[in-house]
Amino acid sequence: MSTEPTPEQFLAHGQVFLAQQAFSRLLGAELTALRRGHCQLELPVRDELLQNNGFVHGGAVSYLADNALTYAGGTAMAVPVVTSEFKINYVRPAVGQRLIARADAVAVSKSQAVCRCDVFAVNDGVEKLCAVAQGTIARLAGE
Repeated sequence: MSTEPTPEQFLAHGQVFLAQQAFSRLLGAELTALRRGHCQLELPVRDELLQNNGFVHGGAVSYLADNALTYAGGTAMAVPVVTSEFKINYVRPAVGQRLIARADAVAVSKSQAVCRCDVFAVNDGVEKLCAVAQGTIARLAGE
């Protein structure tokens, strides 16, 4: 008998965990897909997230990539984790009604997972790549 949760249970557990993160609640992040080694995190765009030129602030884009990378790595390793480092390239201004970050674990060991993430700005249903990130997700010490 398998103890593996259903896809719905896995996503629901991830959503509970996200709801416990005060900063994620403040920004309005939504976890919309989750499975081992993969995460899709979304952020509705509102005026408070824009910088002075009307683009989504780079800090909000970076948050979305960082958290998606961590979910992807954490689910791949199935242990408590933190981001140990990440890099982001902003490839175009984030303009739209919603941001979507899709992250995948690409190399996993017992102590870390290297993950990559694409962040898209969605405007009138059309996705445009606005950032690409890569990060190392590390197992918490003692876990």
